[in-house]
Amino acid sequence: MAKLYFRYGSVGSAKTLNLLAVAHSYSQQNKTVLVVKPALDTRFGENAVTSRAGLTRDADYLVSSVGDLPEDRLSLADCILVDEVQFLSESVIEKLRHIATALDVPVICYGLRGDFRTRLFPGSRRLMELADEISEVKTTCAYCNRKAVFNLKLVNGVPSLTGPVVDLGSEEKYLPTCAKCYSSRLPEAWNSQEL
Repeated sequence: MAKLYFRYGSVGSAKTLNLLAVAHSYSQQNKTVLVVKPALDTRFGENAVTSRAGLTRDADYLVSSVGDLPEDRLSLADCILVDEVQFLSESVIEKLRHIATALDVPVICYGLRGDFRTRLFPGSRRLMELADEISEVKTTCAYCNRKAVFNLKLVNGVPSLTGPVVDLGSEEKYLPTCAKCYSSRLPEAWNSQEL
């Protein structure tokens, strides 16, 4: 039976770069790989799946919050790769579980575990509940050499806990941080009702 995988990491941990490398590996073996991403992620273009290192490819499917996944076409794939999975709804995550189980196609999902307030994204939470294998894509804190575990949001260069949870941006808006550096830059975070 195929498995459902969740490979999570903080911002800047090369999750998309890993996804693109896996896609390349499957393609080099003349295997069919399908790349899926949330329709709302248009940071680098509507269909573009782009790493911070500059590598890019087009997504084969854009998934809305409704999550129409064409099972007839997906069943023909040797592997399905999902980028920015944290933005998908719980029902879409359940469909991905179904695809791995019922269609016997491995599904490898990449995304953030938690938001800038240290809360799990609903899609990530459901994936942690349903995935066969969960692994961390590691990176270091932007301020020290410890392992990053949180995503620090910056508004005009100042750490912030305010604003919408889904607020797309890149390194000018979010930084990977360890727990110590996160709490030292946002001391109110641990006393905030928002967390």
